[in-house]
Amino acid sequence: QVQLVESGGGSVQSGGSLRLSCQASGYAHRTPSMGWFRQAPGKEREGVATIDLDENISYANSVKGRFTISQDDTKKVLYLQMNSLKPEDTAMYYCAADLRARSASSLLQRGKDSFAFWGQGTQVTVSS
Repeated sequence: QVQLVESGGGSVQSGGSLRLSCQASGYAHRTPSMGWFRQAPGKEREGVATIDLDENISYANSVKGRFTISQDDTKKVLYLQMNSLKPEDTAMYYCAADLRARSASSLLQRGKDSFAFWGQGTQVTVSS
């Protein structure tokens, strides 16, 4: 079992930045597959960024060049640095993990079905 706790959400104006953090626990080793998802009201949960065991990374087209996913293996923390935020980035952001090793591109393509473990989410609101 993997427990995930997100933090760092908040309200910012368009063009601003936020850094989300996800503290993982319950698994002794590095979690093979991790990612960030988001869900806006009335919309499906969508993948934002994923990272695999080889530290390959995939981003959704809508966030490329603005968001950066990274992780601190020692602290078992996953980060999402979000710059140049837009109102359309407003959503609940979720951290996700899975113990099966898949490529970052496959994780993003398969979407939420790739992940067995989820955090409770942290709200990001971007005003224009």
